[in-house]
Amino acid sequence: MWAGAFEFLLTTAASWVLMPLLLWAGMRVLRETGNTVLVLVGGLVWAGVSGYFTDDIDRAGGHIPVLALAAFVLLGTALAGADTGRRD
Repeated sequence: MWAGAFEFLLTTAASWVLMPLLLWAGMRVLRETGNTVLVLVGGLVWAGVSGYFTDDIDRAGGHIPVLALAAFVLLGTALAGADTGRRD
């Protein structure tokens, strides 16, 4: 009954940690500043999206629906300049 539970939890946790890290790293590579809101909200939304579509992901050839991924990208685009931090 619990076969693979540890691996599933480890993979899920890695996804939830890696998405905000990749968002942050990508913005740093592009020399963008003011991306704190994008990383924080984007990471939380990713945890929600991937958690909601767990049954879709957890099968052979499974993936998150394209419309959900497109909505995630649009949200990230809207949040990209939302930080009110220091401006150069």
